[in-house]
Amino acid sequence: MSTPIERQLVVFDFDWSLADQDSDRWIFEVLAPELRRKMKNLKKEMQWTDLVAMSLRELHEKGATREDIENALRQMPFHPAMVRGVTALKNKSPPQTTFLCLSNANIVFITTILKSKGLENLFNEIITNPAEWDASGLLKLRRRIDPNGPQHQCKAGCSPNMCKGDELEAFLQRHPAFDRVIYVGDGSNDFCPVMLKTLFSAAAIAACMALSKGMKKAAALHAKCAIGQALGKSKKYSDNSDTNVRVELRA
Repeated sequence: MSTPIERQLVVFDFDWSLADQDSDRWIFEVLAPELRRKMKNLKKEMQWTDLVAMSLRELHEKGATREDIENALRQMPFHPAMVRGVTALKNKSPPQTTFLCLSNANIVFITTILKSKGLENLFNEIITNPAEWDASGLLKLRRRIDPNGPQHQCKAGCSPNMCKGDELEAFLQRHPAFDRVIYVGDGSNDFCPVMLKTLFSAAAIAACMALSKGMKKAAALHAKCAIGQALGKSKKYSDNSDTNVRVELRA
């Protein structure tokens, strides 16, 4: 007989996982398409959070106001069924559900969108890049990990501004008593936390997105290593290439 689930943690990436768009790109698509095109050309030359921060400064110089940005964020696509689903799960007990957001967006974008959908109290904690409005109406964004300070040592593809695997492990050390952990993500920077296989009961992955492709590559690598080991051609392979979670693809 299976052990009943009394407390569970649901971890959400934000862009393209909880929401139906990328908030960093959405703002510029709506307010300054020429800046969005410029970002596309520069994304291989600059760290992404730094590029968004620079683009926000340019947007401010073009006359975009705080109200303009907030209104654009409120209009960003967000499926009504997602609102209903997470609200119902939050209110249901048992199991008692704790929600955690791990995102490479920023705190202003996320909280503005959540409030517009009536979800301002959904997450127990939001771990993302800091941002704040200054007196002139400029949204000042910076990396969660200061580029001039100690850096994370992740080799799994996390962005320099944050290792989601490190952040999730730290959260679970602060809040250890969960019977089940579920991860919902889509991007390559969600690969690291999903591969922490000892932590998860299930992972929901957006089909055809970067995380789905990464998981397929990891599965192929694991199969190749396992076959090699069975044939005596591989003495060792990393257990980190394995995944012990139930994976679901979201269309």
